[in-house]
Amino acid sequence: MPEVGLAQLAPLTAVALLAGVVDAIAGGGGLLTLPALLWTGLPPHLALGTNKGQSVFGSFAALVRFSRAGMVDGRRARVTFPLGLAGSLAGAGLVLLVPPATLRPVVLALLAFAALFVGLRRGPPARPEGARREGTPLVAGAIALAIGAYDGFFGPGTGTFLIVAFVALLGDGLARASAGAKVVNFASNLAAVALFSIKGVVVWRIAVPMAAAQLAGGWIGAHLAVRRGDALVRRTAVLVTLALAVKLAWDMRS
Repeated sequence: MPEVGLAQLAPLTAVALLAGVVDAIAGGGGLLTLPALLWTGLPPHLALGTNKGQSVFGSFAALVRFSRAGMVDGRRARVTFPLGLAGSLAGAGLVLLVPPATLRPVVLALLAFAALFVGLRRGPPARPEGARREGTPLVAGAIALAIGAYDGFFGPGTGTFLIVAFVALLGDGLARASAGAKVVNFASNLAAVALFSIKGVVVWRIAVPMAAAQLAGGWIGAHLAVRRGDALVRRTAVLVTLALAVKLAWDMRS
């Protein structure tokens, strides 16, 4: 394994801070941190493990900030958190059986749809005051299980897919959907960190300083989403999905 000194840790920490902000708002922080870790010369399996080791702190900070703002539905979270955890564990197991590269064309199409959906969205559908969809926790649980499994299996676009699913299927506004997405994202990251730690593929001397930056970035990003609302989430989500789509399309050429 290559030596990673202060000259490389400093930019890695800066990238983690920015990634935490972006990820808290619309997902896609891994688009920044994973290439940065690979740039240091880490083998892919160590880069993936270390990436999860630091990103879990950003999703945790964002979740706490959203929760303090009253934007996390506790009734829903009691269902989505354990199912997101279970889904991620199942997905991580499946990745050993199916090559993740086979998912790239499907994910590329889904990301294009997500960018259009979020870009054209102008708020949640109108409902009578006090109205609540029956079966919402059940639908939310199915979303958490499916996308949690996707995160454990492959990963790119997880946060954005969660936001789109919560908006399209549960009628959430974009900012509230981003808060709900963090419940699942934290659960799936936590499951992945547990697995990667057991396998010894988290380089903690790199992950710890990046984790501190992710904590700060996650808090800042969630704070911005709380204050700026749907408009900020919409713009950021569209940029993230387009960037992810370009990256996946490029990867498919190699």
